[in-house]
Amino acid sequence: MTTFEDYIKNFNYPSVPAMKISSEEVIEKLPEGNIQLIDIRFKEEYAMWHTGIAKNIPINELPDRLDELDAGKLIVTACPHNIRANIAMHYLVTKGFQVKFLTDGLTGLIANLLGGNARKAYQSTNK
Repeated sequence: MTTFEDYIKNFNYPSVPAMKISSEEVIEKLPEGNIQLIDIRFKEEYAMWHTGIAKNIPINELPDRLDELDAGKLIVTACPHNIRANIAMHYLVTKGFQVKFLTDGLTGLIANLLGGNARKAYQSTNK
């Protein structure tokens, strides 16, 4: 674990790309089984629509639900655009997780889950 202060002090140019992942990369890497996609939207938002490949842990519940995260996997935080996902990513870094935020958000992921990509993502999470 690291403090947020230490995280900020050690933040540099290579830190920027290291904290991001695109929906294309997530879809490509899902079959490897090394990613845990976390939808950090509030329960009401999740209930209205969700991808089926992400676990919902609302951002305000995240501190109390860390035990639901797989420390052996890359945690990818996601929300519609990436604002809350970015906040959650920074928080989880301070808790010792390997984590990135979904740069194009859940809306970008949905746009990329069409046709064959939906099949690939679905098959990788329903083995």
